[in-house]
Amino acid sequence: MSATKTAVAKIIEIYKSAILEKDVETFMRLYDADVRVFDAWGVWSYDDTASWRRTVEGWFGSLGEERVAVSFDEVALSEAGDSAIVSAIVTYAGIAPDGSMLRSMQNRLTWGIRNGADGPRIVHEHTSMPIGFEDMKAITQRKSS
Repeated sequence: MSATKTAVAKIIEIYKSAILEKDVETFMRLYDADVRVFDAWGVWSYDDTASWRRTVEGWFGSLGEERVAVSFDEVALSEAGDSAIVSAIVTYAGIAPDGSMLRSMQNRLTWGIRNGADGPRIVHEHTSMPIGFEDMKAITQRKSS
């Protein structure tokens, strides 16, 4: 496995763990100070870690006793020099305190990752869901092929 693939696998595992544990500090260390995030929810973009942090703190804080389990499917990696593009289908599942799944949704996620002096960091994140033609609503679950 290449060093880039190993780094991306580590970022994915840290991302999943930080969300499950609602660990803002660990989550934010994945991102470059000048990150630009195109999130699928409510705001057009976040153009630095300060604005992204406020959103993440709000998300984690809104969960109460719930937790979110994250899984990645169809991870694709393209690397060039000190940078990589990663895309995946990501499932976010709300988990009740008793361990039962409450709900889930899927996003299409793309990361731009650059390896800098502090190691690999996400410099761009883009999440999206397709929009239905008839009702103009987000499609939050991928249909089976």
